[in-house]
This record gives sequence, C-alpha cells and structure tokens, in this order.
Amino acid sequence: MFQGSQAELYWFLLGLALMLSELALPGFVIIFFGIGAWVTAACIWLGFADALNTQLLIFIISSVLSLVLFRKQGKDYFRGRVSGKLDDVAKLDDVKGDRALVVEDIVPARLSGKVEFHGTNWNAVADAEIKKGTPVEILGREDLTLRVKPIN
Repeated sequence: MFQGSQAELYWFLLGLALMLSELALPGFVIIFFGIGAWVTAACIWLGFADALNTQLLIFIISSVLSLVLFRKQGKDYFRGRVSGKLDDVAKLDDVKGDRALVVEDIVPARLSGKVEFHGTNWNAVADAEIKKGTPVEILGREDLTLRVKPIN
C-alpha cells in the first residue's frame, strides 16, 4: 500500500489529513498520529524505512511517543490560561474584598443587577443604586449572587 517511490508523499498526505481532522474532532489526540505520519514520511525520504513493516513500526512508535510526551503540554497551551481563575468552591467563598465591574445597573428595589467578576457575569445586589461601568467591591456571596458596594 505505502511502498514504492511515492511512499513518503502518501505518509505526508495522511499526516496532513489527520492534522486537519483534528480541527473537526476535538480531543487533541489525532494530531499526534499526523505527527507520526510525518515522522514516517521523513524517515522514508531519508532512506531509513523502505519496507512497509518498518514504516508501520516507525508510525506507531512516533505517534505514541509524541502523544505521551507532548499531549499535556499541548493541551495546556491550546486551552489557554485564565488569569485569576477560581479553581474550586473553597476559593469561591473567599471573594470578599475582591473587585468587580457593574455591567447592568444595580437597583436595590428590584434586587437585580449584574457584575463581571473573573470574566463571568454574576447577579449582584447592593444597598444603593449603582450605575453600569462602576467598579465595586465584593462584600460577600449568597449562592449565585454577589453583595457589592461601590468603590469610593
């Protein structure tokens, strides 16, 4: 199947197809089989792998090695890092004193309003009316609602 004068081209195209399919299929696994196919293509081009058995062995070993060695780092890199991310519920209770920004007017009579805190909109309540765009200090959390006051 992948023997002959164009074997490296077939492996290269297979690797390209696998890498492109990673865009449609989440999981960050298929890309490493694409890398394995490219390593195999390079080995054939350099003259290290003429037999199909050797090509398959190189493909399997390089795919698994790249998966084991680079998946975690690559996943972290492509997922990105969230600055100030709240890691767990315990830290969520420690929001007192943190700052947020009002994104929807807070009106005490309506018990409604929203603030942006760590990239997420939260319901917010206050003792006085607070206009959109005002920075606020968080006094505490009650379930999914933050109690806030304007920063003077």
